[in-house]
Amino acid sequence: MNTRTVITIPKDQIAQLPLVTYPGTISIITTQEQADAALEIILRSPIVGFDTETKPAFRKGQTNNVALMQVSNGEHCWLFRINKLGVEGAVKRFLETDAVLKVGLSIKDDFFVMHRSAEFEPKNFIDLQGFVKDYMIADSSLQKIYGILFGERISKGQRLSNWEADELNEAQQKYASIDAWACLKIYRYLKDGHFKPEDSPYLTTIIENTEP
Repeated sequence: MNTRTVITIPKDQIAQLPLVTYPGTISIITTQEQADAALEIILRSPIVGFDTETKPAFRKGQTNNVALMQVSNGEHCWLFRINKLGVEGAVKRFLETDAVLKVGLSIKDDFFVMHRSAEFEPKNFIDLQGFVKDYMIADSSLQKIYGILFGERISKGQRLSNWEADELNEAQQKYASIDAWACLKIYRYLKDGHFKPEDSPYLTTIIENTEP
């Protein structure tokens, strides 16, 4: 048996952390004209955070397409209503451009669902689930990674809400914006060298069974 030191935070400690407050501004994008204008601004940033939301399915065998795509430059978040826009025009150009680095989490799942709507070739994406392993972080959920780094908790209260509603309420808008904003914040924090794994209070030694 071998031992390995990793960074992981228990669920009960996550629950005790204070909630994150989204500090930025938000735009809801429902037309191709708005999408074109948003993309023009987004492409001025070298790095953005990325996420998607899909209306939950509660019946066996039921599937839904991606309803929302979130893009954050750190100060502002654009909520592209994919259920109204489709994966075309500025949305597709964003997904396929090399001009900006896009940071998300579990992005293969996002692409899998988005490919139900249209064919596209995603370019210049980085997945935090793999990226954080270089910093000894074993957890793979956005909530846990953010908690480890910043000592705050991302609420999941709106996760199962209706993302295809005629209007997104304020709680939905903030929830969606936080996820994309947090992906970018995590990447920048780690890339800029602000996190020292050896000093983390969540260092844990695990035992690995190496027997065949």
